[in-house]
Amino acid sequence: MKETYRYINENTENIKILLSELVSIRSVMGEPMDNAPFGIENAKCLDTALLYAKKLGFEVKNAGGYYGYADYIPKGAKEIKLGILCHLDVVPEGDGWSYEPFKVTEKDGILYGRGVTDDKGPFVSSLFALKAVKECCSDLKYGVRLIIGCNEENGSKDIEKYLSEETMPPCVFTPDAEYPVINCEKGMIRTTSKRDFPEGEIIRLWGGHVINAVPGIAYAELDNSLLCDTQKRIAENNTGFNFEITDKKDNSFTLICNGISAHASTPKQGLNSITGILELLALLPVNEKQRAVIDNILEIYGTDDCNGKKLNMYCCDDSGELTHVLSIINTENNTLSINTDTRYSYCETLDNISDKIRKSHINSGFTGFEYTGSSPHKTDKDSEFVKALLEVYKEYTGRDCECVAIGGGTYVHDINGGVAFGVEHHGVDYKIHGADEFVPVNELIENACIFADAIEKICR
Repeated sequence: MKETYRYINENTENIKILLSELVSIRSVMGEPMDNAPFGIENAKCLDTALLYAKKLGFEVKNAGGYYGYADYIPKGAKEIKLGILCHLDVVPEGDGWSYEPFKVTEKDGILYGRGVTDDKGPFVSSLFALKAVKECCSDLKYGVRLIIGCNEENGSKDIEKYLSEETMPPCVFTPDAEYPVINCEKGMIRTTSKRDFPEGEIIRLWGGHVINAVPGIAYAELDNSLLCDTQKRIAENNTGFNFEITDKKDNSFTLICNGISAHASTPKQGLNSITGILELLALLPVNEKQRAVIDNILEIYGTDDCNGKKLNMYCCDDSGELTHVLSIINTENNTLSINTDTRYSYCETLDNISDKIRKSHINSGFTGFEYTGSSPHKTDKDSEFVKALLEVYKEYTGRDCECVAIGGGTYVHDINGGVAFGVEHHGVDYKIHGADEFVPVNELIENACIFADAIEKICR
């Protein structure tokens, strides 16, 4: 066994202990405060990670809670050549967990908890990979910077801040996606649209937690006059959704639609509870004005369309099909708002796709429309950096491999020359952004070994 591998394996318990400590911090986007621009828990998680890195002997910096980093600069090193980019913020826990989401639970060699794969586990693997190289390799000519962010799940303002204050190393990878190397990422558009919502039998409608996930659960508070019809439609239901009635009151009850949560870039792996509940509501005897709103939304959204065909914006190339998800809905103060997430292929442009969404929403009765977006990202697959990472993966696993393209935006989307390298293996659903997110212990260790090999190859 290589000395770096031996060191990493000997620190398996320490790796699990640090991961458990980080997962116990609910680092979901919160209210900004001094030195905590993304919320107090995100800042606490960053402080915890940097303190541990300092104890391991690395030079660390905390940039006001926006980001931090741990540097390893070997004696006589020419420069920092490699950056490893991880994030400690996570999406909300959502519903349906079998285990406590913010406590690491180990069962049969598998660790469960929010962030164990996205992206606290990869950070811990990266940190111990760097420590193993520091302890076991004496001939590196270049340094490494482990960059730690706190806002990947909500816009990557941390990276904007980093790029305005620091120089990014010439080679950067993020363990924020899947193996072997992701060099192409689709463009992304996120929208918010609003319209009037008239009073009636639908008292309130809401669903979805975050914009970049297929919502697994949606709710509607309905007038009791709809109870019998709702029960009848539930009994006739054969859509794959699970409906239930709860919270019965004197004048109202709550209808719950359970679907299947999934990442917004892979909507076919999920079942959108918002479109599911809308289609059931469309069958109920609500007043004409509310029915018109529901019908308008269903004209452009339905459970059978996650590729934007109803909005006339379907496209496909070697980066894959366009995906489009209605991810959040809410009614408040007679206003209905929706949020959507779109991942589009190289054959389209940001302006064209956003214009198609805007026109479709306006034609369906929405009067307010806002969006943010980014263009596709691509790094040359024939660069020395990419070829080195592919060689590392092949040498460690024995598998032939090539670069891949994805619909999900990774942490390097706006970093010139950056790629994603790990940590998911193709075909395995690690429940990213869903209930019971997990990582096998052996993969946590293997990732650290692979990252150590990558550091050696690139920085020697």
